[in-house]
Amino acid sequence: MQTLRVNGYDMAYLETGAGPPLVCVHGSLCDFRNWGGVLGPLSTKHRVIAVSLRHFFPEHWDGTGDSYSIAQHVDDMIAFIEQIDAKPVDLMGHSRGGHIGFRLAQRRPDLLRRLILAEPGGELDGSLDPDHQPGPSPLAARFATAAEKIAAGDIDGGLAFFMDALEGPGAWKRMPAMPKQLLRDNAMTLLGQVRDNRPPFSRTDAEAIRTPTLFIGGANTKGGLPKVLHALARHVAGSKTQMIRGATHPMFEQAPQKFCEIVLNFLAD
Repeated sequence: MQTLRVNGYDMAYLETGAGPPLVCVHGSLCDFRNWGGVLGPLSTKHRVIAVSLRHFFPEHWDGTGDSYSIAQHVDDMIAFIEQIDAKPVDLMGHSRGGHIGFRLAQRRPDLLRRLILAEPGGELDGSLDPDHQPGPSPLAARFATAAEKIAAGDIDGGLAFFMDALEGPGAWKRMPAMPKQLLRDNAMTLLGQVRDNRPPFSRTDAEAIRTPTLFIGGANTKGGLPKVLHALARHVAGSKTQMIRGATHPMFEQAPQKFCEIVLNFLAD
């Protein structure tokens, strides 16, 4: 593990391989360890740099303060990439990391060569969703309930509620011990996420993206994530979409070989 000082914060990251830089940004309740199953294949062609965002493991945050936000994470990623000695970079984000990658591409396309968004998290506004209703989505409301449990000290209860909301009933119970511990290590970040007030995606946002973009999804993912993916993909000019059969939201953990094949083919074009 290494660290890089960005915006007054020591951002931790893992780096392996050689070649064009591929920066990987994890999702909610995750950290740089989530990419472990794909680092080997991806590093055969690329210098892979997997970051841990502000307040995620190896930091053990207490959930207080106002420095956890999409805006802060985007600022941090911009500062991080600006310090890499080979730019522009390829950027890959999963879930919350996909949202961060999208916003970074809006603000600083000069830093990016290609963009990979694996089921980016977020809400759609009325310009992308004709059924849009003001206020948080049902999934966001369930995440808020999970955060309340965690804040009250029921870490496993809150995480179980979160995972079951995302992946279906019994998801937490079925998880192996190591992934459960990774989620526990980042549990307090959910308190920051429910205060985030991140802006919804709009059609204007999507149409502003000019970086060559690949959207990847799990063909069996339920809920709003596929809706967000396909809505954005329709309006990001020239974008490509690949769905991994039999996989859900953590598609690179469930189907690492297929995921790496898709990513490497896109980056080689």
